[in-house]
Amino acid sequence: MNGQTANEYHARLLNYEKFLISRFGEDMSIDKFVIGLKEGKFDTYEVLSDYCIYLQDSNIHTSTLKQRVVTIRNFLEFNDIDISPRKFKIKIRLPKNIKRNKEAIDKDDIINILNSCSDIKLKTYVMFLASTGLRAVEALSIRVKDLDLESYPAKVTIRGEYTKTKVDRYVFLTREMVQQFKKWLDYKYRTRRICNRDKKTGQLIDEYRTPEKDPNHLIFSLRYNKNINKNTGNNKNNKDIFTRSQPQNNYYNMISRFEKTLDRNGMGSREESNENRRKITLHTFRRFAKTTISDLGYADYSEWFIGHSGSTYWRKKDNEKAEIFKKIEPYLTFLNMQQLNRQGADLETKIEELQDVNQVLREKDKMKEDVIANLSDKLIMLSERLDAVERSTK
Repeated sequence: MNGQTANEYHARLLNYEKFLISRFGEDMSIDKFVIGLKEGKFDTYEVLSDYCIYLQDSNIHTSTLKQRVVTIRNFLEFNDIDISPRKFKIKIRLPKNIKRNKEAIDKDDIINILNSCSDIKLKTYVMFLASTGLRAVEALSIRVKDLDLESYPAKVTIRGEYTKTKVDRYVFLTREMVQQFKKWLDYKYRTRRICNRDKKTGQLIDEYRTPEKDPNHLIFSLRYNKNINKNTGNNKNNKDIFTRSQPQNNYYNMISRFEKTLDRNGMGSREESNENRRKITLHTFRRFAKTTISDLGYADYSEWFIGHSGSTYWRKKDNEKAEIFKKIEPYLTFLNMQQLNRQGADLETKIEELQDVNQVLREKDKMKEDVIANLSDKLIMLSERLDAVERSTK
């Protein structure tokens, strides 16, 4: 699929070869093992079962163990080693996964985390994840030209190279997120004072440098070239101020900053079954966005919003999706209290208006009931008089 997947598969095959060496000796390699299987020297299921036990002794997570065993199974089948699914299920007993409840967070927790962020880059990134439900690397893959901050609602385009479904898509941005992006871009491309040491004289030289804004720059990349232009940043020969770093390279840096923020905030607890994994991760914000939108009654919309395939039959025009987003926008806003208070006041005004209208309608209904009651009484009186007249004539 991609280079990162290839590296992971290579690591799994090396782990399997390490197991083969521990079981059959240092002369054994994975290629020799495949040849031996084809010649009938080894029992495929017995070796796979031993490998499963070997992995269990390594104290790795159950899901990781299953992935490694399945990888080796696929590798052997790719090399024309027939493996019966029924025999594999009977002879190789894979441990069952222990399902843990994922940590749930609410808006107050997110506000607490945002207020604890030590720098504007991390704050913008966390707010971006929480308000859009993007995957961590999807958010890091955004370029300057992928942002459309002038329309309402604003939106950002995610390239298919970095989406899980390999399909280009877009997602809307809250007004709070738009303002945060503008602040971050102003800070990123600000004029800064750089102090360098001259290689010949050894003296310190102060320079003021202004990075040139390139539409192809990654939003969350901070690396810049030392050959950056001086004073104004208008030198066309120095366009690559920010190096073309890959989103995956920036991922580990953002995780490290985020985990330090959680530790300072007292929210950095770890899972019981895996001490290396924290209860709150960058993926937690994705679950928050999905849950928030679904609870508002837009389950199908939430699937589209976070980038799932969703229902085959759910289709909306872009303007209809934008109108739905305007309704859920206050629930994905965290720090813009003026906007939230204004929207809350508008809601209270509308509620009061609806209550007044409801009261008027109730009074009208009561008047109608009174009129109907009077008419029914008159009809009863008329019918009684008619009956009396008929009796008198008879």
